[in-house]
Amino acid sequence: MKLQHILLFVSVMLAASCNQSTCAQVVTAAEQTHEYLPKLKGKKVAVVANQTSVIGTTHLVDSLLSLNVNVDLVFAPEHGFRGLADAGEHVADNVDMRTGLRVVSLYGNHKKPSANDLLGIDIVVFDIQDVGVRFYTYISTLHYVMEACAENNVPLLVLDRPNPNGFYIDGPILDTACRSFVGMHPVPLVHGMTIGEYALMINGQGWLNAGVQCQVEVVKCLNYTHKTHYQLPIKPSPNLPTYRSVLLYPSLGLFEGTSMSVARGTMFPFEAVGHPAYDIAPFRFVPRSMIGAKHPPFQDVVCFGYDFRNVPVEKLENEPGIDLDIMIDCYRFFTFDPKFFNSFLTKLAGTTMLRKQIEQGMSAQQIKQTWQQGLRNFQQVRKQYLLYTDFE
Repeated sequence: MKLQHILLFVSVMLAASCNQSTCAQVVTAAEQTHEYLPKLKGKKVAVVANQTSVIGTTHLVDSLLSLNVNVDLVFAPEHGFRGLADAGEHVADNVDMRTGLRVVSLYGNHKKPSANDLLGIDIVVFDIQDVGVRFYTYISTLHYVMEACAENNVPLLVLDRPNPNGFYIDGPILDTACRSFVGMHPVPLVHGMTIGEYALMINGQGWLNAGVQCQVEVVKCLNYTHKTHYQLPIKPSPNLPTYRSVLLYPSLGLFEGTSMSVARGTMFPFEAVGHPAYDIAPFRFVPRSMIGAKHPPFQDVVCFGYDFRNVPVEKLENEPGIDLDIMIDCYRFFTFDPKFFNSFLTKLAGTTMLRKQIEQGMSAQQIKQTWQQGLRNFQQVRKQYLLYTDFE
């Protein structure tokens, strides 16, 4: 039996079996080839993808080619097509050695596909695993792809994937005056939406340039709800290697707006924080140069801090929310250092208020209380675009 026939057979059987109430296995949209192959046949296709874009263990692009889909080029987000680049590292356009396809980078100075990039393209397929945090840049890439598709009258097909942080919302709503590539839309830091739902919200809220509308269609996941605790089968980027790091990311990611290390350059990034001067803390680690963290902060220097690898995953699932106590405690130790906070914190938080609130001595509970009205308002907007049963 040919590979394309096997893939189609497995796809149909997965869908059929998961219509039974006893089936709890989440099936991503990419795995449901029978749902979207008819939309691609006979068309010139561009794919927005990275290392998470897989059907089982086979890359989506390889699968589409084996199914005789005319894939013309690949667009790659931050970290590149194969997902090995550092955060913020320039990724140049290149040719994928496995397929010979042209790969166009959507990071750096070329965040948005150009009209020339889309020349002759009939449809764009977007399949990237997101982690549900506003400053994770894949939703910004989604925005620019949608905008380019709208401006060039090219439809977009989003193959949806579960959100591992999709079971709650939390954080300050972004102030559009603080808009950047790590925060483009007035949503909370943890938005609780899948990439497909987020695409519908971008369109529905008129967030694209000049209010243009993208012709977007979403292929849904099967057996996923916003109560699902979904463990990613592939790390979404080099420095989020574990399920625990993904769950800790909304809290510890904010530390990149401080002088502290989030343990990039170790085997446990975003599962620890530290600083060479924070010697009152019991834990120590030494960042080293490695793939995905070629020049980590405090490279080859001993850092003292906190190790969160012993925090039970079940606790993070059952008591979700951004933990500000850690940052407040660290700030109190570093009050002598005027450079403890840097300008990046405003972009990550999406507001100038968080820094001011911590500097003014507000408690975590007091700060989080100031977020509540914004979260209530956002929840009402969010509900319009949900494709899956909510967590409430």
